[in-house]
Amino acid sequence: MGIKKKKSIKKYECFIYMLISFSVNKSFIKFVTDFGPLVIFFFYYYNGNKDLTIAIPPFIIATLLALAIIWFLEKKIPLMPLISGILISFFGGLTIYFNNPVFLYIKPTIINILFGFALFFGKYFTKEPVLKKIMGKSISLSDIGWDLLNKRWMYFFFSLAILNECVWRTQSEEFWVNFKVWGLLPITFLFTVFQISLINKHKINE
Repeated sequence: MGIKKKKSIKKYECFIYMLISFSVNKSFIKFVTDFGPLVIFFFYYYNGNKDLTIAIPPFIIATLLALAIIWFLEKKIPLMPLISGILISFFGGLTIYFNNPVFLYIKPTIINILFGFALFFGKYFTKEPVLKKIMGKSISLSDIGWDLLNKRWMYFFFSLAILNECVWRTQSEEFWVNFKVWGLLPITFLFTVFQISLINKHKINE
């Protein structure tokens, strides 16, 4: 009985280890698919004489590959990465075809405006805040909490759109590239962290 019990415990430990390993690997893969294309864009830009036409094709390929990996793992592609991938391919293609970087400059502006409008108008179609529709299974918040969180993200997206317009219209291309890679990501991360207090305040303990 003791030997059988030890074997069953070992099997259980192996199963737990496999679950943890899969979860860690899955988290790592998600991190790579989220930020990998940007890193590739940054790498090819600085190793291609700071030429956007050299950096854009690998950027588009990496973005489409990331979407394919997400679909392979989840059997679905979330709406935001899908829209972002489509716009990256579209505006990246226009930039190369017309040899005009403005198309790529305005891509973050358009994406953030679309997301902002989606959060603003979405509630009229879903009868509830869009973020609740997206994240409701992961987080339980009061109706006031969801409404506040939805509004904050809506204003944040609009602010990013305005910020991107100010940067590319007043700064050099190299500055904009650095801002896109090393500026927008930390800003988004910090904003997300600052939402934790709101989430904790309005969280519903089930």
